[in-house]
Amino acid sequence: MTWPIPCARCQGHHEIVATWPDGPVCRYCYQAAKRTTGTCACGHTGVLPGRLDGRPTCRDCSGIAVNLDCRTCRAEAELHSNGQCWACVLAATVDRLLADPRTDRIRPALLPVATALKTMTRPNSGLTWLHQPHVTAFLTGLATAPAITHEALDELPASRTREYVRALLLAHGALPIRDELVVRYDDWATAALARVTTGDHRKVLRRFIRWHHQRRLQAMTPVPYGTFLSAKQSTTVAIDFLNWLTTHGIQMPGLQQAHLDQWQTEGPTTRQTAHGFLNWAITSQLVDPTLTMTPHRRGTSPRLNLTDQHRALHRVTVSGDLPARDRAAAILVLVFGQQIKDVVKLTWQDVTVTDELVTLVLGADPIALPAPLDEPWRALAAAPGHDATAAHPNSPWVFRSSLPGQHLSAGHLRHRLSTHFSARAARLGTLHELTKHAPVAIIADTLGYAPATIAHHATASSAGYAQYVAAIRATQKGEPTP
Repeated sequence: MTWPIPCARCQGHHEIVATWPDGPVCRYCYQAAKRTTGTCACGHTGVLPGRLDGRPTCRDCSGIAVNLDCRTCRAEAELHSNGQCWACVLAATVDRLLADPRTDRIRPALLPVATALKTMTRPNSGLTWLHQPHVTAFLTGLATAPAITHEALDELPASRTREYVRALLLAHGALPIRDELVVRYDDWATAALARVTTGDHRKVLRRFIRWHHQRRLQAMTPVPYGTFLSAKQSTTVAIDFLNWLTTHGIQMPGLQQAHLDQWQTEGPTTRQTAHGFLNWAITSQLVDPTLTMTPHRRGTSPRLNLTDQHRALHRVTVSGDLPARDRAAAILVLVFGQQIKDVVKLTWQDVTVTDELVTLVLGADPIALPAPLDEPWRALAAAPGHDATAAHPNSPWVFRSSLPGQHLSAGHLRHRLSTHFSARAARLGTLHELTKHAPVAIIADTLGYAPATIAHHATASSAGYAQYVAAIRATQKGEPTP
């Protein structure tokens, strides 16, 4: 055995680095002791490295001699190096990286970010991030940049560090808010133009992008992620259509109905989304106004049947091992028929957690969550995530992204849930069952839907909702569902 003497605290056979009044202490317990904080029985508040009668105690009460006094801030804390605590080393590192060497001062625009980094509750995380070579290089470059603007950042090479720092600047007011999805579409569309094979058709597509998609996106605040994806798909299909016309020697003014019919019948159903491009071309007087195209059909998506809904709900509330964030999101979809794009925008103003009750506001009135549906929300309220760094200062978002100040993207959350159920199919199945039992107006008002949307689902419903309610209750009790 390499380390024959066991640690007095964990009983493990690890390297012994100190011998304290309660016995030999391994290096793991030694580090843990220096990070234990609280109030000793004597009234001292600070680091409690010792043990007395099984309780953490201060140095004086335990008789432990270990240096925990920072020479810079004089606080009692675990030391990092040169007699300084982690927080002081972090503050010095931030000052070094963000100060302009010409003036030895941090410019006013960066001061809120510097303050947020210095006051992180987990300074070790901040130092780990700052010590990465690419982060160090980026921040030192930012400190000497002529101006802190979106345009200046856009000119730098695209990287995760650039976008993380941009989000950090936005979260702390160093940059004005802008809709990144608009910018992403503009950059993507500019590159996509090169895929059009002829100059004439490239001019047509450039007009379509500018006057249809860009104008529409710029009028939205903010742009829904689904709209962003739809704009990209519409543009992609328009490119394929224009290249198909080129291959067949057809110019826009000579487009005929037979050409459109051939285009649709020869390819996948995604070609139906070209009807948006055709409508724009007709409005722009580029083609014969009598031309028509079968539009993309909506309302044909599959929905999760009742049995599969019950099984999915049982997995996420009782038998599953999903993290609290994913379970909370799954409940919103499976029980309340919420769309993922709305789920990710939920804020703590919409959620109330007390010892007695958890309530959500999805529409006009709060909804009480019975056990066990309330458990993930209590866990999230206790540990909301990303709250120990500078990324989310007082963040209102329930479902926080790793990017500073932003909520989780709908696509990311949808992907996380996809291993358990299809979010769209589950939502449609839930709305189908809900409309069997409750009046359309009540469901729409409670869940925040338009009455017309709920009425559409109610039309397809027929049986009673009592079975669904009974299944939910059975799930809450931990009973197996059929």
